[in-house]
Amino acid sequence: MSTPQQRLSSIANQFSGPGAASARDRLLSKNPDDVVITLAVRTPLTKARKGGLKDTTIDNLLVSLLTTVREKSNLDPNLVEDVCVGNVLAPGSAYVARSAVLAAGFPATAAASVANRFCSSGLLAVQNIANQIIAGSIDVGIAVGAESMSTNPDGGAPEMSDKIMSHPLASQNKQPMGQTSENVAGQFSISRERHDQFAAKSFQKAEHAQKAGWLNDEIVPVQTIIKDPKTGEVKEVVVDRDDGIRYGTTPESLGKVRAAFPQWKPSATTGGNASQITDGAAGIVLMKRSRAQELGQPIVAKFCGATVAGLEPRIMGIGPSIAIPKILSKVGLTKDEIDIFEINEAFASMGVYCVSKLGLDEKKVNPRGGAIAIGHPLGCTGARQVVTALSELRRQNKRIAVTSMCVGTGMGMAGVFVSEH
Repeated sequence: MSTPQQRLSSIANQFSGPGAASARDRLLSKNPDDVVITLAVRTPLTKARKGGLKDTTIDNLLVSLLTTVREKSNLDPNLVEDVCVGNVLAPGSAYVARSAVLAAGFPATAAASVANRFCSSGLLAVQNIANQIIAGSIDVGIAVGAESMSTNPDGGAPEMSDKIMSHPLASQNKQPMGQTSENVAGQFSISRERHDQFAAKSFQKAEHAQKAGWLNDEIVPVQTIIKDPKTGEVKEVVVDRDDGIRYGTTPESLGKVRAAFPQWKPSATTGGNASQITDGAAGIVLMKRSRAQELGQPIVAKFCGATVAGLEPRIMGIGPSIAIPKILSKVGLTKDEIDIFEINEAFASMGVYCVSKLGLDEKKVNPRGGAIAIGHPLGCTGARQVVTALSELRRQNKRIAVTSMCVGTGMGMAGVFVSEH
């Protein structure tokens, strides 16, 4: 077994000399200390207050997902040391996370925590578990993103003290998200037509992906109950597909939808070109490559790093345009070396801006549609994007994906993943 000095020397040699490997080659290489993903799955995403998961509380959603993860992973649950749950809205979320871990059949030795950085919470959970593995704190962990926007509606920002509010950016932190979308549209001259064109493509890509069966590789069903709002009848159901995708959507049909925020100019954001409020969850099992090989676990992908960046709260939607270059510089890649970009479509305004600003190939961006079409369960999205990106890399037989999202209060986050299908 090599010493730490020998390993450092080996890494240094990769970066210099005539035989130096390219950054892409280094990223694709396989080393015992890599943090790898051995399972990545998600529940269906369903419309809040209307869809198949509308009566499924966050604890029941988590128990269903974690039970499936335990069963599908074929991993001894006694080996799981920590479960980090990305969640934004649930009250008492730390209690909910710990209780769900135990109720899903994991032993008392499996700890739990909650990660909350708004829309990036799911990716933050992945990063938290990966960092613990890298640091040697744990060997095996599970990252989860979950949100029940039906049973835990978004109440908005809390009241803040006068001292905090005296800061010039503090009032921007309290802006409704819709206003930040209009700020982006106004500041960067993004027309209503461009909003609707972007959104229509999202729906069309999602419709194609669902009809072609591409999503079957991502989704695990949820057995739950649903209540008929008219009769009050409660029945058991199995929810196994996304229900927010509107078939036959066109720019013309979206052009007929009224402005959602007429009080803010240019009033280009609508219920048709913004992300849907949604229920759903996703789970990702992580460990070192050496541990996965020792346990005979299938290696699905490699986590290659994540980063966060702050920006002006009033235009928080442009976060990916800052976070993506930052993570690419850290791993030494150019945008052209990335095969898939999963960028959260919080609003069409931010989608249009980020794709244009970064000069991305539109065919590489959200090939299965995004949050406008399938929804944005706040705490779930960061983990859901990883599941979707890895599934799409397998389908295309490609290797490298970047996931990214804007984050409420003015931030952006991005991560890099390599598929090893």
